[in-house]
Amino acid sequence: MSAKILLVDDDPDLLRLVSIRLIAAGFEVIAVESAEEALNALAVQRADLMLSDWKLPGMDGMALFEEARRRYPALPVIMLTAHGTVPDAIEAISHGMFAYLIKPFDGKALLDKVNQALLLSSPPNPLKHDADDWRSGFISCSPVMDELLAEARLVAVTDASVLIRGESGTGKEVLAQAIHRASLRAAKPFIAVNCGAIPDNLLESELFGHEKGAFTGASQKQNGLFVEADGGTIFLDEIGDMPLPLQVKLLRVLQEREIRPVGAGRAIPVNVRVLSATHRDLASLLQDGSFREDLFYRLNVVSLALPALIERREDIPLLARHFLAQVVVRYAKTDCHFAADALSFLSTANWPGNIRQLSNLVEQCCVLATGPIITLAQVQKAMLNDAAAILTLAEAKRLFERDYLERLLRLTGGNVSDCARLADRNRTEFYRLLQKHDLAPATFKTGLAP
Repeated sequence: MSAKILLVDDDPDLLRLVSIRLIAAGFEVIAVESAEEALNALAVQRADLMLSDWKLPGMDGMALFEEARRRYPALPVIMLTAHGTVPDAIEAISHGMFAYLIKPFDGKALLDKVNQALLLSSPPNPLKHDADDWRSGFISCSPVMDELLAEARLVAVTDASVLIRGESGTGKEVLAQAIHRASLRAAKPFIAVNCGAIPDNLLESELFGHEKGAFTGASQKQNGLFVEADGGTIFLDEIGDMPLPLQVKLLRVLQEREIRPVGAGRAIPVNVRVLSATHRDLASLLQDGSFREDLFYRLNVVSLALPALIERREDIPLLARHFLAQVVVRYAKTDCHFAADALSFLSTANWPGNIRQLSNLVEQCCVLATGPIITLAQVQKAMLNDAAAILTLAEAKRLFERDYLERLLRLTGGNVSDCARLADRNRTEFYRLLQKHDLAPATFKTGLAP
C-alpha cells in the first residue's frame, strides 16, 4: 500500500504542483487548503505524514502542528516555510516537528524529507512478513484505532515497557499480542497472565517459579512464567491487582533483569520484555498507597489507551459481521446475516462491556436465530436480556414498550380492539403505538410474528 500524505496549503498552484510531484513518486495525496480542513480530514482517515504550509488562513501552520501533535502523536509533520519563519520552525523541531523546507524547494529535497519521515513513522519489520500481519487481530476502519496502532507499531520495535489502559473488554491482550508480533521478539514466546485471577499466595510462584520443597505441596521444581517467556514477551494483565509485596519483587526484576524462584538461593538472569494492562485508575491507587510509584514509572515508559467501543462506533458493523461469521462456522449453521436496522441498532447502542459484550450478544443472536436473517426484534430482545447492557432510561422504556405490545398481539392473535382494551388505550392511540414500533397486527394473526 502506498503511503498517504496530507498536504495543506492555501496556494492552489503550489498545492497542485506538490500534489503532482508526490503522486508521481507513488504516494496517495489528500490535498486541503486550510488547517481546519486538515483536522477534519485526519478525523476521517489517518495519514502517514502531514506536509503543511506555515502561513495559512485562520489557524496557522504552527497551531495546526500543535493540535495534530496533541491528537495524533505518531504523525510526522514537515513544515513548508519562508525565510522569515525559519527561527520559529527550528524551535518547533525541538517540540517534535520532523523537519522544515524553505521555499522555494526542489522536488528531490521534498521527496528526500518525505521518505525520511515515512521511514520514521513506519519502521521496517525485521521479520519480513506481510506488513499488516502484526495487527490482524484488529477489525477496524476507525481513525482513532489507526492512530493507536501507529503508535503501537512505533513502540513495538523497541524494548520499552508499555502500559495498556482501557475498559474491560476493549482488547488489551489483543493489543499486547500485536505489539509482540511486530517486535524483534516475535519468534519467541508470548505469555499472558491475569494478575487478578491467581490467588496472592500463588502468584509469586507462577511468575518466578519455585524450588522443590519451597512450600507445602511443592513436590518438584517448577519454572516460572518469566523463565518460560525468556527471549520473548510477558503480558501482565490487571497489574493494578498485584499485591504490594509482589510489586517490590517485580520492580527488582525490571531493574536487575533477573528473577529469584521461591526457595532458591541464587537469582536467574532473564531477558523478557514486560507489557502490562489495567482497567483501574492507577493514579488513584498511587495516591492511596496500594500501588508503588517506582513500579508505575518502570511499567509506564509508554502508555497506550484503547478506546471504548462507543468511541469507535464505525467499527461496530464490521465487528458484528466478523463475530457472526465465526459463530456460523463454529456451530455449523447455515449462513445468516443481520438485517440493516438490526446493525443500525447495534451501532447506536451502549456497550459497557465493549467488544467482549458485542461478541457474546452476536453469538446469542446466532444460536437462537431460526432463519437466515437476524432481525431488529431479535437483537433488541438479546440486548434487553443482557445483564451487562446498561441502557439509557429512554432506550429501556422503548424496548419494554415494544416487547409489551408484541405480547399483547400474540395473546389476542393480532386483534387490535382486544389489545387496546387490555392496555387501557383507545384504538387510535394503540394504532399509533404499533406504527411507532413497526408492528403489523396481521403478522400475528398468521402466526408469523418476528
